[in-house]
Amino acid sequence: MYWNLDLARHIADAPWPVTKDELINYANRSGAPQQVIDNLLDLPESDDMYESLDEIWPDYPTDEDFGYGDEEPLT
Repeated sequence: MYWNLDLARHIADAPWPVTKDELINYANRSGAPQQVIDNLLDLPESDDMYESLDEIWPDYPTDEDFGYGDEEPLT
């Protein structure tokens, strides 16, 4: 399973929390590329709910990863 920001953006707006099947259904309905569907199919079989994209892609970058807010204010 391989994720990148371009692939993750297709499910970022999913109606969280969702199950694996609901997420696959959402990706299909929203026109996500086949790579996204393949990645979701690789998730473990479970009826557990995923609360956010972070549970699917633990390394999902956040604003902190890009250093937003680290700048010193202009004086």
